[in-house]
Amino acid sequence: MQNFLGTKLQLRIVPSIDGQARTWLNRVTGAAVRAFLVMILIVMPSVILPGIGTDTKQIVALMALFAGALVFVEYNAVYPSLVEFRDGAPFNRIRYLMLLAIIIMLSVIVADREDPTTVSRLFRAVGVLIGQSLDFPYSPVRLATFLMSDNASAAELMEVRTAAGTAYFLSILSLAVFVVVLKLAGWPSTKSAFNVWVNLPTFEPTAGGDVIDRLERDARFNLAMGFLLPFLIPTLVALGTAGLPPATLTSPQTLIWAMAAWAFLPASLLMRGVAMGRIADMIRMKRDRNIADDPALAPLANH
Repeated sequence: MQNFLGTKLQLRIVPSIDGQARTWLNRVTGAAVRAFLVMILIVMPSVILPGIGTDTKQIVALMALFAGALVFVEYNAVYPSLVEFRDGAPFNRIRYLMLLAIIIMLSVIVADREDPTTVSRLFRAVGVLIGQSLDFPYSPVRLATFLMSDNASAAELMEVRTAAGTAYFLSILSLAVFVVVLKLAGWPSTKSAFNVWVNLPTFEPTAGGDVIDRLERDARFNLAMGFLLPFLIPTLVALGTAGLPPATLTSPQTLIWAMAAWAFLPASLLMRGVAMGRIADMIRMKRDRNIADDPALAPLANH
């Protein structure tokens, strides 16, 4: 009897241990893959651009290692701290692909200056066409050219316009893809569990007030900031300075990362605003469903 009970106990414990080990292995593997992808993103301009010095490559590699370590620790942790929508795919995936597409295309366009190829000439031609199409009065691309000082040449202005137009177009295209994917996938799904705390670690649901009102208020704020930032950043730089030196802004690494950040940050805020609005709708639907099943919960919904 003792051996039989011992066998039963072992059969109950081993599957539990295997399940925990499998969960841990999946979490570590996923964190390592994400860290590797972030490192690839950071070193991509140094790989594509010709004539990058050894010192620059070492600095970029160090930054890539630091960013990769940060991503690995964040995704490997059981309790999140900084990264939002960690388990809310495809939010971060679309953001990553958007930034990767911007970095790769701008890198190829900038590399065409010193080492032109058939592919780089095609990318530059497309970028020039996009920049000219989006360069109209009061457009974000027109305002981006105001980052340059008055002594900038026509060729330098064209470089900034091409990079700004390409980055802005890719960000808007990614935002449209994000909205379509969320609509088709019904994100966040009401049929599966969606942990607001895990996906919004910086959002405190018990800080006061109705959580739906706070989510909707934050969503509107993110949407407003995402819409205004492409206009505000060049305007503030133009008002605060006499414009950036052309040699500084048009240097390869600076131009790529400056235009990528200028286009990526507003698009990320817009995506965050859309996502938070949909989460607020999900919570409202679940609350209304619970109230319909138990009317006694109605007074608690206002607190």
